[in-house]
Amino acid sequence: MPYFDNIPIISYEGAGSNNPYSFKFYNPEEKVGGRTMEEYLRIGIAYWHTFTADLSEPFGVGTAVRNWNHLDGMELAKARVEAAFEFFEKLGVPYFCFHDVDIAPEGDTLAETNKNLDTIVPMIKDYMKDSKTKLLWNTANNFTHPRFLHGAASSNNADVFAYAAAKVKKQLEVGKELGGENYVFWGGREGYETLLNTDMKIELDNLGRFFHMAVDYAKEIGFDAQFLIEPKPKEPTTHQYDFDVASGLAFLEKYDLTNHFKFNIEANHATLAGHTFEHELHYARVHGVLGSVDANQGHPLLGWDTDEFPTDLYATTLAMYEIIKNGGLGRGGLNFDAKVRRGSFEQEDLIHAHIAGMDSFAVGLKVAQQMYDDRVLEDIISERYSSYDSGIGKDIVDGKADFHSLEDHALSLKEISHQSGRLELIKSTMNQYLLRVNAGE
Repeated sequence: MPYFDNIPIISYEGAGSNNPYSFKFYNPEEKVGGRTMEEYLRIGIAYWHTFTADLSEPFGVGTAVRNWNHLDGMELAKARVEAAFEFFEKLGVPYFCFHDVDIAPEGDTLAETNKNLDTIVPMIKDYMKDSKTKLLWNTANNFTHPRFLHGAASSNNADVFAYAAAKVKKQLEVGKELGGENYVFWGGREGYETLLNTDMKIELDNLGRFFHMAVDYAKEIGFDAQFLIEPKPKEPTTHQYDFDVASGLAFLEKYDLTNHFKFNIEANHATLAGHTFEHELHYARVHGVLGSVDANQGHPLLGWDTDEFPTDLYATTLAMYEIIKNGGLGRGGLNFDAKVRRGSFEQEDLIHAHIAGMDSFAVGLKVAQQMYDDRVLEDIISERYSSYDSGIGKDIVDGKADFHSLEDHALSLKEISHQSGRLELIKSTMNQYLLRVNAGE
């Protein structure tokens, strides 16, 4: 049965359109920086927030009204597949993402869970034959079930470690079968609640061992997806071992995993770590480990993971600036790991939310590309660090300086002159580009 039959195919109509069922800025065929928007942004739909979430929260039950909610078990799982691919077609998106428990219910045993997956995965594969939408990434949910209350790969319980490994093994097989371009590890329970009962060394060592086992098995079955780690500093644990890109990269270097992993960076996780979205993207980019993005935003007045749809044009512009400088996202994409607000409970709100997110990143792409082409920030930064282009500065960069030569230089200085950072002028210029590009100038 159709699940979104009252929703038309969403097409680009331009900024002047008043049609709520249209893109105002996202034009999949429009070329920006030599690629179409669709090719550059590589939009993905998060199966969990879009098709399984009921909009419940710690203080209230779910409010979501969905025309598949009257079903349960495997019949519900099958209906969600049908609804999902209809939804993908309405929006014309190229990718989707899922956890194992999103697409098929867990059984009483691992064998029963795998049997459920073995029913749903072929169904998804069959739908993909007639759809342009591909699998951006899949993953195993090793955090929701009570068995993971003390962690998964970092658990103090070896049986749980084994169970988590078995779930990842299955999902690597699923990823290969569905042609997944990436595979994500989000360690929602890979951390600690208190150090009073934690052996951090064995937990980290086991986590390293777990990742090596995953790498080895992917090679064994010929699954060549890009492996991604998704950092988050806390929530649900007090401290998660993949706190941010910097700590995650240090972990990869410690356990000799840098050749196998990049990072899937979520905007709201960045802000929980005390960083901006663009900081995490920038840090990953300059270290060559920017792999993919979970595109959402947090609420500035709330201190938890609100997973709002991205609508902040400053944030999307600065994010796309980093992605442009990265040469794009390669095999990664922009997955809308975002959920509608609890008050936006009607089914059509899912469409409006994705239109808003896609339009916001389309704006960000166009503005960032124009700024990049005009070298707006590049020239400012180049001039600011010009003291390293010649003289003692060049000696420092070239490794020719030592404390003796630096002391000689410092003793010869009569005064040190600075130049203004001109931050206000830079922000004013960015405002001009935001307004100019979106006015079609």
